[in-house]
Amino acid sequence: MPRLRAAGKVLMSAFALFLVLSAAVCHAAWNVVAHGVSRIGVPFLWWGALASTVIWAPLIPLTGGFGRGGFDVVAGFAVGAGVSGVLHVAYMLVLQQGYARGRLSTVYATARGTGPALSSFLAVVLLGESIGVVAGIGVVVIVVGVIFTGLIGRAAPVPGVRRGPDPSIIFGVLTGVAIAVYTIWDAHALRTWGLSPVAFMVGCTLVELVLYAPRAIRRRGEMLAVVGAHWPRILAFGVLSPLSYILVLTAVTLAPVALVAPIREVSVVLVSLFGVLVLREGSAVRRVGASIVVVGGVLMLAF
Repeated sequence: MPRLRAAGKVLMSAFALFLVLSAAVCHAAWNVVAHGVSRIGVPFLWWGALASTVIWAPLIPLTGGFGRGGFDVVAGFAVGAGVSGVLHVAYMLVLQQGYARGRLSTVYATARGTGPALSSFLAVVLLGESIGVVAGIGVVVIVVGVIFTGLIGRAAPVPGVRRGPDPSIIFGVLTGVAIAVYTIWDAHALRTWGLSPVAFMVGCTLVELVLYAPRAIRRRGEMLAVVGAHWPRILAFGVLSPLSYILVLTAVTLAPVALVAPIREVSVVLVSLFGVLVLREGSAVRRVGASIVVVGGVLMLAF
């Protein structure tokens, strides 16, 4: 029996790893599909939230409803999804500010590198999780590899010229803090109230719709033009963006957040490789080298 339980634990870990790596592929895919248009801002985000809600809401009855239990689940869903929706909107608005004031690749990679580092730390401190020494080193390796990926091709400082704080780094770190906060909250909500990941994600997108609405109304002259010009990308966003996070939410019910959070950032490497191979951006050798570092870190998480 002990041997069977150990085998089950390994199998569960392998399944969680599969879920997170699949989430990374989905996340990279919607970022590639929406390349350039997500920076339109609230009009694109509002349509994306609407598409996400309409596409995924019908699947709630087929994926466990709201979760396990009665009134506690409903109340937990309202609180959990409500707070998470606010945190996700804050994350998106900070990220948009970073894109507007800094270098996209640096903001993105700094955010996706600091986010899992903070998530892992907070998961140990607040959620009582524990990870092995080798796995802990793997977390550090992944974070370093992800940040290095974003810094490749960044302009070197000019000798004798004093530079102020880089807004790309500042907003990247702020975005990483937002990522860590919503990651820890979402894991807490799902585990505490036994919520269904699909219903939880739909609840978040509903809250996002409401919170984006005032800004969308102020830019109502752009709304129809955006959906008319970019509806295929909006639909792709509506399918892939929630799917990537639903897979992550499922994984955090099976494995420690301290391990799930870094693995999902493999998406940064995939997007970076797309930039090299398709868009001809940056140094292929250095980006492939950074990718190998990240993969090595992922492999270390198995120990």
